[in-house]
Amino acid sequence: MTDNNPKKFLGDLLVDEGLISSEQLQQALIHQQKYGGLLGDVLLQLGFIKDRASFLLILSKQLGVEFISLKNIEISNEVIHKIPAKLANFYKAIPFRFEKGVLSVAMINPSDIRIADDLELMAKVKVHSVLASFDEIDEAIRKYYGIGAETIEDMMTTTDVRPALAAEIERIDEIGSEASISKFLNQMLLEAFRDRATDIHIEPFDDELKVRYRIDGVLYDAKAPRDIKYFKDALNSRIKIMSSLNIAEKRLPQDGRFRVRIGQIDLDLRVSFLPTTFGQSVVIRILNSLKLYSLEELGLASEELTKLDELIKKPYGIIFVTGPTGSGKTTTLYSCLTRIDREENKIITIEDPIEYQLKGITQIQIHPEIHLSFAAGLRSMLRHDPDVMMVGEVRDFETAQITIQVALTGHLVFSTLHTNDAASAVARLLDMGVEPYLIASSVECFIAQRLVRILCPKCKQLVQADPSIASDFGLSEKDVVGKSIYEAKGCDDCRMTGYAGREAICEFLMITDEIRSMILNRATASQIKEKAASQGMKTLRQHGWQKIVKGLTTPSEVLRVTHEDVLDGF
Repeated sequence: MTDNNPKKFLGDLLVDEGLISSEQLQQALIHQQKYGGLLGDVLLQLGFIKDRASFLLILSKQLGVEFISLKNIEISNEVIHKIPAKLANFYKAIPFRFEKGVLSVAMINPSDIRIADDLELMAKVKVHSVLASFDEIDEAIRKYYGIGAETIEDMMTTTDVRPALAAEIERIDEIGSEASISKFLNQMLLEAFRDRATDIHIEPFDDELKVRYRIDGVLYDAKAPRDIKYFKDALNSRIKIMSSLNIAEKRLPQDGRFRVRIGQIDLDLRVSFLPTTFGQSVVIRILNSLKLYSLEELGLASEELTKLDELIKKPYGIIFVTGPTGSGKTTTLYSCLTRIDREENKIITIEDPIEYQLKGITQIQIHPEIHLSFAAGLRSMLRHDPDVMMVGEVRDFETAQITIQVALTGHLVFSTLHTNDAASAVARLLDMGVEPYLIASSVECFIAQRLVRILCPKCKQLVQADPSIASDFGLSEKDVVGKSIYEAKGCDDCRMTGYAGREAICEFLMITDEIRSMILNRATASQIKEKAASQGMKTLRQHGWQKIVKGLTTPSEVLRVTHEDVLDGF
């Protein structure tokens, strides 16, 4: 630093260090005089300061306090428990070290003596205040105290909760804490959304209530406070009320949905309750109603993207997308529909459930309890003269037969099947009882799909490819020797997973004349796949290898999601 004089004004120090210009300082002072606020906040708000770390270092010099980063500091439970979550969250202050009777606490405002006094009174020890960034303190509070820990603490102090008396725990009306439970649920949903979670799993066990998030297809512990187990019934009831479900029913599965808004984003939340030995297990699926992907954003290779573009422009035929649950089939179909949605096209879908509301497209939710099945809905849809139709899933012979008839009468149809690879979809339809000539004459393409996690760009590590993986990807060792690829490492930005986000890998089985002939002769899935490969079809693993050599993902990740990719079908 060029000048460590703590008596200098903060603005002058920032100008001396070159973080802002004199003109920017004058603009900020005028803004501060007009609207109020701390000078540092004003400079950040106006965008004059880009390097926050350098700013905080200068601020610490001006205040005469130490500046630290919490990223590489591990905090013990003994230290964390010296300050309650409620105070930590209120003051944005977190204890990180306790030595020789002095508790070191990271704060966003270490010069406020009243905060230090309050913390000393609570901890009953001397407090040494240091400066840290708001983001790092907020992240540390969530990491070490858990989601909504201050809410649970409030509930524990205001509610008579005695673990030994299970009957009292179930008397939700006596808890009288709907607002508090509502607050905790909102905190959990917000945390999950910020972490890019697609699902929240709330699972009761003998001595705990576990909360986990599914992020990029993998489950992670959300580190909920242990005391939340005493409020599991209240939490379940709050979710049921929001989902318009029967709160008294605890013995049967229930499904519902509700919507919340975060900023300008509407989230559609699908809820499922399942009775277990220790209570009701809940899964909340988080759907961002504004987040619809274009075909380019799905991660398709340019060759496959060109093929799909040609397929969806055809006036009739069926395009099947196959894969296990959670492989992104519906997202791909929505992307296709969005691509061809024009004023002159009438598009109708029948789904279970409707995952996203598509503007300009008529969507139908099936209701088996009133006999509105896929098959029944398809028959009625035809009377509305659609150009394009989407059937959420072909599950049985009746649905398959009507879907094929619809395609043969001049409609473009999109649908899904649950099979391991594209060639196995032929065997699946044959198993349903569909005649080979109907498959051969109506289906244009089978697309098998998986989602692979994409490497975190901030921490991915360059390594030499292991030649032993060549056979897994249908390559020779000479194709792999000397190849530089990336492996996952892990950092704070990716929750130490090494991955951030997902993309699709696909295999396109185009129904050529040769493939049609094989279908008519009831060829096996392995024979069809072998023929398609000789005609240029890239398998899931081959598409995955392309992403590996581009530095987007890893061999272990591709092998993980394609471990069910088999040749012999059903």
